[in-house]
Amino acid sequence: MSLIAQVFVVIAGVFHLFVFAMESLLFRKPSTYRRFLVKDDTEMAAARPWAFNQGFYNLFLAVGALGGLIWGGDKGHAIALFACACMAGAGVVLVASDRRMVRAAATQAVPPIVALVLAALT
Repeated sequence: MSLIAQVFVVIAGVFHLFVFAMESLLFRKPSTYRRFLVKDDTEMAAARPWAFNQGFYNLFLAVGALGGLIWGGDKGHAIALFACACMAGAGVVLVASDRRMVRAAATQAVPPIVALVLAALT
């Protein structure tokens, strides 16, 4: 995998670590839960269990991407690229489920898509 593809894997992984923190650790803060279109504390309380769980999905994707790069070699890169494919797919699902989330979906999906394309070309 080229160095530039690896850079995009790292960007995707770090982004997913950030989202993990928002969904699993910081979700109770109004400034955080409003990013997810949650309106008030009542909605936050109802959404918190799924957000906590979803945050861990994002953590596991980040670990796959970053851990795969650290492991290295063909097997490690395959793990990293599989994590990127999952990230890209999740971004597509996000925008398909709610068009208001297009910016978040693009932020989530573009770096791993770029990593996948660059890895395929090198």
